[in-house]
Amino acid sequence: MIRPLLPALILLIQFIYQSPLQGDIVDNLSVLFKSANSKEISKNFSSSVELTLNDQEDVYSKAQAEQILRDFFTKNPPANSTVVHLINTNPNYRFGILSLSTKSGKFRVAISLKKTANAFLITELRIEPDK
Repeated sequence: MIRPLLPALILLIQFIYQSPLQGDIVDNLSVLFKSANSKEISKNFSSSVELTLNDQEDVYSKAQAEQILRDFFTKNPPANSTVVHLINTNPNYRFGILSLSTKSGKFRVAISLKKTANAFLITELRIEPDK
């Protein structure tokens, strides 16, 4: 009796445990932004990152992007970060929008991640004043 139900049960358990994990990378990044941890955030950068900070936009190496992000956190110490929007329907792509509150104002952070070698890496990061 239990034997025919076993495959369905295993499939159901995998689905239940897989769904919450899909948002984990964006949720983890939100925590890292709140703590202004540019070093840990940069571990999620791809080898080159399209970085937009206010009105400056360019493609930077992982190390350069970390330095720019560190400077941003020095000038704008974070107070809070929350996930506002999350797209996790594509198994190879994630997109999240964070609301970052700092001592100098509120910012909108858009993060694009692509799956590379079984890990999601940040390919684009946009930090703009929240309107």
